[in-house]
Amino acid sequence: MDSFPLLSLLGGALLGCSGILLLLFNGKIAGISGILGGLFTRNHQQSRWRWLFIAGMISGGFLALPVGEMPSQFTSSPLILAIAGLLVGIGTKLGNGCTSGHGICGIGRLSLRSFIATVTFMVVAAITVFLQLHLF
Repeated sequence: MDSFPLLSLLGGALLGCSGILLLLFNGKIAGISGILGGLFTRNHQQSRWRWLFIAGMISGGFLALPVGEMPSQFTSSPLILAIAGLLVGIGTKLGNGCTSGHGICGIGRLSLRSFIATVTFMVVAAITVFLQLHLF
């Protein structure tokens, strides 16, 4: 945990750089839910860069293992985790994006809509953690 602030800073910088590079070279916003959702559409011309982006995210996680930690156990049941994932997916569809699209790219472009969406995500996340830790 001694390297926590430095690793967080490095991770944030890498996220920002990936968002900037995708926008500069491909003209696309690095919203993960939109990138992943776009894989399941009929427009196959757009799928190559999406697969490469997702592959980079997954391989980046494995490359970071020597300097970070993966959780070895989860305190919630698989059913609760599946329901949580489903609710996140519904939320990203309703909010027209996720924390990466709104929080990193949208706020970086000074979008008021993205600022409001990101504040909403964070408030709901804080309430969810409070309820999970103190009431359930």
